Amino acid sequence: MPHPINLGAAGVDLGDRFFQSTAVAASPSGTTETTVCTLTVTGDLAFTKGVFLFGAVAYTVAGSGTAVTYKLRQTGTSGTTIFTTGATTAGITAGNLVAENIQGFDASPVLPGQVYVLTVTVTGGSGASTVSAANLFAIVV
Repeated sequence: MPHPINLGAAGVDLGDRFFQSTAVAASPSGTTETTVCTLTVTGDLAFTKGVFLFGAVAYTVAGSGTAVTYKLRQTGTSGTTIFTTGATTAGITAGNLVAENIQGFDASPVLPGQVYVLTVTVTGGSGASTVSAANLFAIVV
């Protein structure tokens, strides 16, 4: 038998558990894994499950790009990978505007101060792809 709901959240402010960034950190150059958006979970919050992450990026593919890998990582391009798409090819052609969304879950964040990054790597890319928008969103649960 499921546990009954005893308390509604209509009057509860959960704002301290939501973090977001829309700052474009950089555009990927050539075939280098590049951080396109960074987010820091600044709250000293207790968690029972972890941190849900949602990333989005829109960019124009440069040069001879044939595939793109998107990753959510802890800390930076050398940090623990939370989620990776592997090399995706749909719509990846020089000059195309591509928009991609990815999600991940970090069951072992180090709070406060956990840094997350959204990275993009263009396979076969020559020159720099241009990121026009990026978003990284985290919910601590």
